Amino acid sequence: MAEEKRIENNNAAGQKARTLEKLEIGHTARILTVGGSGELRQHFLDMGLIPGEEITLNKFAPMGDPAEFTIQGYELTLRIADAKEIQISDDVTEKEEVKRRAAGDRHHNPHPGIGENDSFHHKEHDEGYTGLLTFALAGNQNCGKTTLFNQLTGSNQHVGNFPGVTVDKKSGSIINYPNTEITDLPGIYSLSPYTEEEIVSRTYILDSKPKGIINIVDATNIERNLYLTMQLMELDVPMVLALNMMDEMRGNGGYIHINDMEKMLGIPVVPISAVKNEGVEELARHAVHVAKYGELPGIKDFCDENDHGGAVHRAIHGIMHLIDDHAKRAEIPIRFAATKLIEGDKRVEDALDLSENEKEMIEHIVVQMEEERGLDRAAAIADMRFDFIHRVVAECVVKPAKSKERERSERIDKVLTGKYTAIPMFILIMGLVFFMTFYFPGKWLQDLVAWCVDSLTKVTDTALTNAHANPVLHSLVINGIFTGVGTVISFIPYVVLLFFFLSLLEDTGYMARVAFVMDKPLRKIGLSGRSIVPMLVGFGCSVPGVMASRTMPSERDRKLTIMLIPFMSCSAKLPIYAFFTAAFFPHQAALVMVILYAVGICVGIITAAISKNTLFKGQAVPFVMELPNYRMPGAKSTLHLMWDKTKDFLQRAFTIIFVASIVIWFLQSFTPHMAVATDSSTSILAVVAGFIAPIFRPVGFADWRITTALISGFMAKESVVSTLSVLVGADGITSILNPLSAFSLLIFCLLYTPCVAAISSIRNEQGGKYALGTVVFQCLVAYACSLIVYQVGSLFF
Repeated sequence: MAEEKRIENNNAAGQKARTLEKLEIGHTARILTVGGSGELRQHFLDMGLIPGEEITLNKFAPMGDPAEFTIQGYELTLRIADAKEIQISDDVTEKEEVKRRAAGDRHHNPHPGIGENDSFHHKEHDEGYTGLLTFALAGNQNCGKTTLFNQLTGSNQHVGNFPGVTVDKKSGSIINYPNTEITDLPGIYSLSPYTEEEIVSRTYILDSKPKGIINIVDATNIERNLYLTMQLMELDVPMVLALNMMDEMRGNGGYIHINDMEKMLGIPVVPISAVKNEGVEELARHAVHVAKYGELPGIKDFCDENDHGGAVHRAIHGIMHLIDDHAKRAEIPIRFAATKLIEGDKRVEDALDLSENEKEMIEHIVVQMEEERGLDRAAAIADMRFDFIHRVVAECVVKPAKSKERERSERIDKVLTGKYTAIPMFILIMGLVFFMTFYFPGKWLQDLVAWCVDSLTKVTDTALTNAHANPVLHSLVINGIFTGVGTVISFIPYVVLLFFFLSLLEDTGYMARVAFVMDKPLRKIGLSGRSIVPMLVGFGCSVPGVMASRTMPSERDRKLTIMLIPFMSCSAKLPIYAFFTAAFFPHQAALVMVILYAVGICVGIITAAISKNTLFKGQAVPFVMELPNYRMPGAKSTLHLMWDKTKDFLQRAFTIIFVASIVIWFLQSFTPHMAVATDSSTSILAVVAGFIAPIFRPVGFADWRITTALISGFMAKESVVSTLSVLVGADGITSILNPLSAFSLLIFCLLYTPCVAAISSIRNEQGGKYALGTVVFQCLVAYACSLIVYQVGSLFF
């Protein structure tokens, strides 16, 4: 292999090679080779781990694994086992770069705008395209993409799904441009098929053929971000580059020469600050213009003819000539197809439908390139892209020595990821989140909403009484709708606050640190640090928690994580906890809440530990993740999120729960002979639930009304409370349960099947059989745990 030959040559030249895990903290080395194979190795290369690049070890996680490195100007995490696959040399030799002109010798001119006779906007007097202008908004994670999308669209947005998958598709029209539609693509690092998000983004651009691409990059981390830009430009779609966080760049003494960057990239480049809404209107004008007039990127050939004898250049162009007709038939941009074939992308190869003879010719070209370049095929393409990026940065970017944001992040990390402080701080932060959610200001807000609902109920009740309304209608409105839906609405503050705090932790960058800190303990139960984010989101709602698992590259890890998420007590169960603690444990409410959350976590850990050696054998995939700088999220984006979650909760309250409340009221109010039930024990509901109720006698709650509430909980967990409120009222629950049976019921509600929405998400992600298996498994676990609690408790109480 060319890669092995290169190692031998390096050693012969006197370079002492060792593996990356032996690098000392604070030391820098040069990468010689990157081990591994297939899509995983391609992911390493796409993240900037390519031969010849310098890499610095910053620190280890509190438990000694994984480690944080700096490469390509950003922070990356790797496990020790993965670091052993990377060979390094202590001989740090700077790569040849284009000399940077002194910043003082340049004029900080504003970049070209619409109406100026420049190389990008030369068609403004033509009619251009008059149909719907569709855009794809693409960028890395943590680059401010969601903030920019909200600034561009305002409230003109809607949420759906990308075809064939459950990845959220958020679209909207650009403000002041009604004939446009922009789609917010998932945050990705490259167009290689490593994660579902990368596949979805690539498929959307190739198949949906948007009229333009808005590529947002983090100007303070430009090398890492421009790697995706290079691949997007190969797609040959009209494109605008948005340099976000330019306010931070300028504030730290850095500068980007926009005009020079535009010339080198061949696309319009617009400096913006999405958080401050600076430059966004100008970005929209440029984007609409290039899309309307179909102005394609002026530069798509990034390979240097003189680099290592032009080996990569000749290989790419040779393959482009060979596959020209195939690429046209498959409607795949030819440059993109050629580079992906060299990388070994099976999806592109299948789409091109090449003959065996053509495949052999391509393989011959690639092998020749490897021999001349001294790198394997995937590393050669990654090196070609980063080499071009380095030239762009050297020519156009004046970097500050170290940004204030990086220095601030390092100071914060000494506490939040410190060896002795990381775990205590995690417990403290999550404890503070739950305290503020469930006590102050959460409890105060909940009481306020409950008072408003009660007041409205009394006013409506009085009005119906004075109007001599039909008793059945009166009962439907008050006992069915107001009692059922109203009880659930009063818990909106809990749900909104929990989502608010969890989103703050994610947007500030702390969630990534939690994954870094928790990777080693999670690996002991067969998971990776990435699993912590979906599980923490699961505390808010299982549906986004399940959907968040799709960022995990391993199917095994994803399945195991999805199975555990419903054990994390979601916010929809909060009304259940609040209802029963108020009735049975008013002075120990905090303790009961903590116990319930702890039981859910413990059951999840036990389940994972057993499953990793039975249902989900195998090792967790490598932990490769960027650690972004800490940043305060924008107020507009945060308020947008809070409104989305509140709207989602209200929609469920007035759809699923509304219907459930009416159905439960009807079944409770009428007998099997359709007569009005004078006694609830003679109702249809009592008859149906009466057949099932005996099953729950060993666990302490065999009453048919409890069984009915549990059945309604399949539709929405909040319906458990609304159903019981309709059947027995808030005060009547103490007449059918005692504290021990109430606690047993709480354990069952904590662990039994998730709601219909969560089950639907699991089915969409993993299939119907897996979703059904999850329902059955969780019901069995819930029953077993409740049985233990009740039977053991009966010995003492």
